[in-house]
Amino acid sequence: MSAPEPGQPAPAFTLPRDGGGTVSLDTLRGQAVVLYFYPKDDTPGCTLEAQSFTAEIEAFAGAGAVVLGISKDSVKKHDKFRDKYGLRIALLSDEESDVCERYGVWVEKSMYGKKYFGIERATFLIDKTGNLARVWRNVKVDGHAADVLAAVRAL
Repeated sequence: MSAPEPGQPAPAFTLPRDGGGTVSLDTLRGQAVVLYFYPKDDTPGCTLEAQSFTAEIEAFAGAGAVVLGISKDSVKKHDKFRDKYGLRIALLSDEESDVCERYGVWVEKSMYGKKYFGIERATFLIDKTGNLARVWRNVKVDGHAADVLAAVRAL
């Protein structure tokens, strides 16, 4: 499945979140949504990325945006990850990788010569009308949250 491009409607979803309950993209219409996909809870890059978004959470809220992190980890793992690092962003569980596939981030990877499928680190900025405003693929964590915040403020 091909990844959605800027200008196209963001694929709808409803997923379970840390702390219980669900988050549905439809209910967030009217505010910007930062949707970032990451490979795995409690790994170095993913922890740094979550901490970076958490550090800027008030700035994102002040700019009218909500930040959502998505991985295939279970809600229980998300709860442990959130509590261990004091994260203040919503962590959504896509255990079946359905949403990952619709956003084109469930991809073939290679490590030490072995091929496997996993989540490509990517961020999607969804505008207030539900369309994709910007897409970052193969994200490098350093400075990424600040780049995304600047893009939110430019909406």
